[in-house]
Amino acid sequence: MNKSNILNFLGLAMRAGKVKSGESVILTEIKKRKVSLVILSEDASARTEKEISQKCESYQVPLRIFGTREELGQALGKSSRVNIAIMDNGFAKKLLSMIDE
Repeated sequence: MNKSNILNFLGLAMRAGKVKSGESVILTEIKKRKVSLVILSEDASARTEKEISQKCESYQVPLRIFGTREELGQALGKSSRVNIAIMDNGFAKKLLSMIDE
C-alpha cells in the first residue's frame, strides 16, 4: 500500500476521533489498555523509541514505525507528531494490514 493512502487513512481516523498523540498521553492510555496500535515516526529519538516500544511490548500493543514526524502531523492536520495511538480496533486492523503489506 502506498504511503499517501496510509496517511489519508490516518486523517480519516483522526476525524473520527480515534487518534491520540503525545508521549505522556499514549503511555497513560497504554497502561489503561485502551490503545489498539501505536505508530512511531521514523525520525523519533532513540529514548522515545525505547520507552514506547518497551511499554507496547509489556502491554502487548502492536507498534509500527512509519513516516516522518512532519508526514504524521500533516496527516492529522496538526504540527509534527512523533508518536500517535489508534484507539479503535477496526482502524488499527486496517492500518496494520496497510503498513505491513
